[in-house]
Amino acid sequence: MKSNLALSLAAMLLPLSAAAAIEPASQASTDEPRALGVESSIVFPSDSSIRNWKADGNRGIWIQDRRRDWYYGTFAGYCRDVDFAQAIGVETRGAGRLDRFSSIIVRGESCPLTSFVTSDGPPSRKDRAAAKKAEASAEN
Repeated sequence: MKSNLALSLAAMLLPLSAAAAIEPASQASTDEPRALGVESSIVFPSDSSIRNWKADGNRGIWIQDRRRDWYYGTFAGYCRDVDFAQAIGVETRGAGRLDRFSSIIVRGESCPLTSFVTSDGPPSRKDRAAAKKAEASAEN
């Protein structure tokens, strides 16, 4: 009985050790800043590996991983209701990673990504207000 329990526990922990081996070292351990705008991926996207997300209208989505690094995914087209969604899903098509070949599922509809790059976090309300003000003054 104990050997069956030990084997079951070992089988459950095996995918976790594989994920740790595949993921690169944290950027916090190095002195150089993380390069932005580089195609990237999140390994085994789930509740434990995706910490936060924020929609960028219907154009794209910012996603934060468990290391608090932000990524920006650009949708292939219009992604309806992503601004109002309480939750999202990730379709990886069997690859086991969220990247530019994945799709975001919003209220049952698939929103394919065309790119998934490293990014700064979403802009604050103050930054968005300043950008709108600058855009309005540029039009006049």
